[in-house]
Amino acid sequence: MTFDDFPSLLARAQAHAGDFLHDLPTRFVGARASREEMLAALDGPLAMAGEPPMAVLDLLAAQAPRGASACAAPRYFGFVIGGALPVALASDWLVSTWDQNAGIHVISPLAAALEEVAARWLLDLFDLPRGSGVGFVTGCQMAHVTCLAAARHGLLRELGRDVEADGLHDAPRIHVVASRDAHVTLGVALRYLGMGTRSLVAVDADAQGRMRVDHLREVLAGLQGPVIVCAQAGNVNTGAFDPLPAVAEVARARGAWLHVDGAFGLWARAGGAPALQAVAAGMDLADSWATDAHKWLNVPYDCGVAIVRDAEVHRAAMTSTAAYLVQTAGAERDAVDWVPEFSRRARGIPVYAALRALGRAGVADLVDRCCARARQFAEMLSAEPGVAILNEVVLNQALVRFDDDQTTRAVIAGVQADGTCWASGTTWHGQAAMRISVSNWATGEDDVALSVAAMLRVYRGLRGGAD
Repeated sequence: MTFDDFPSLLARAQAHAGDFLHDLPTRFVGARASREEMLAALDGPLAMAGEPPMAVLDLLAAQAPRGASACAAPRYFGFVIGGALPVALASDWLVSTWDQNAGIHVISPLAAALEEVAARWLLDLFDLPRGSGVGFVTGCQMAHVTCLAAARHGLLRELGRDVEADGLHDAPRIHVVASRDAHVTLGVALRYLGMGTRSLVAVDADAQGRMRVDHLREVLAGLQGPVIVCAQAGNVNTGAFDPLPAVAEVARARGAWLHVDGAFGLWARAGGAPALQAVAAGMDLADSWATDAHKWLNVPYDCGVAIVRDAEVHRAAMTSTAAYLVQTAGAERDAVDWVPEFSRRARGIPVYAALRALGRAGVADLVDRCCARARQFAEMLSAEPGVAILNEVVLNQALVRFDDDQTTRAVIAGVQADGTCWASGTTWHGQAAMRISVSNWATGEDDVALSVAAMLRVYRGLRGGAD
């Protein structure tokens, strides 16, 4: 291969991508190929002689319609997965074309400057402390790792410990206090950091998954030593927010570090609706925040964001140096100071592109529209006898139950097989439920109406009723 191969290969890739994107709004939403079918098409011994690059591209593209879910489609409601804004996808192609290692400024002043600006814009958009440290990571999982590493550093430094040098041997146990309905990635982060899931102390939650502040107060009163309180902004099932102002007050009185899991809920701070501003109040009182840009900002995977109020603590927990590196001692941004990764792609560039193209009003409209579509789901589905909405629809999540556990699970399977839309199942407080997450820029009222019709068609068919 030579540089002369690029134009024809990129043109073919663009054509394949165009076909895939053209079909997204109308195609079967789920993946239809089995593991065996995919392996039959793609597997085989690695040949001694390579194949023509154009043939490799064609092979890959031919498998996507059946082997890939239409996650970016307007009627994909499984998990919290945002579609890719056109400008974000296009800028991500540029990121791959430029192939910059965004670890240090000297390698790519372009990537460093774009991520510096994107970080500042995010702090402004979320109205968080403007001097906070910001790192672009793979997703909210690693954002938790980054933020909790900063918390670990800050809390143990106050006790005279250098955790980066000495590790956790003989260090006081840090208690991590979170709701019983906290997301699983919190526990995974504690495993990665060597703090262990036995560090977790559970606080009772109400019927919507909101942390009970009275129980939080009791739990903290019984703990000795350093404490991290992890609050949730956007429960993964209900979308509910912990009462952040009250949680922050209790945490501050105890001298605890307050971390917020805002994987998608942090974006409520950018919404324009007064109800969203009310539910997200108190977010700025925390010490660290974790969120995703590949959810509600709709940039391509992967892109998460770690934010820490004390930038020096953030940097101390993450930074690394080596004699062969050319690291800045000035105002330039070395990304390696803010994230666990050394070499990485410039994932902050699509964030910059999306924010610049949307502006404040565009981000607010995106968030508000998704929340409105979740309410539309709840209103249309709840009008059907036998269908119940289990949550207060305060954000972009609707939790739906059809008669009983067996029927609900059958409806979910039937909807996924139908292909009009795709929604996932969950168990909420012992009850089976369909979980609908609306976080795609392209989802409109007609998409919700088509999806509801498909859901009810399956449900009525199971009940033996008329369509």
